[in-house]
Amino acid sequence: MTGGGLMPSDRGRWMAIDWGERRIGLAISDPAGIIASPAGVIVRRAGKRPPVAELVRRSEALEARGVVMGLPLDGDGNDTPRSMECRRVAAELARRTSLPVALVDERYTTSAALRGVREAGSRPRDRKEDVDALAAAVLLQQAMRMSELRTVDPVTPADDASPTT
Repeated sequence: MTGGGLMPSDRGRWMAIDWGERRIGLAISDPAGIIASPAGVIVRRAGKRPPVAELVRRSEALEARGVVMGLPLDGDGNDTPRSMECRRVAAELARRTSLPVALVDERYTTSAALRGVREAGSRPRDRKEDVDALAAAVLLQQAMRMSELRTVDPVTPADDASPTT
């Protein structure tokens, strides 16, 4: 499911997605691909399809040239039900936007964001949306340090669980 490689800094502004069950954190890079900044959250509605249309709108509004999507693997690096959902959403985003979409292991990004909020003197439970957006920024900063990202082929998954909103 991966396509060609590319460097985020060669492609302009990149948007990162930290996929969560209740909130989806977003971040955006500067045009040079050096600095990642939190860019808000999308609140998910329980029992609804993944908000792909909103992700497309946000990528357009933020003038993203590519997307880095966190892949929530388990502790051993294996897929989980949520990572499979991320793979389907990533393929759908690539198809709908024609942007390169890279999947990056997101283990420990939320831990790093929680640590940052605590170090700033705040309580994470009082700043849940900030934590999600900051986790996306941590993910994006990590991805920008990587030498090359593997992108998702813009092919819609064959299963019936493919997001359509």
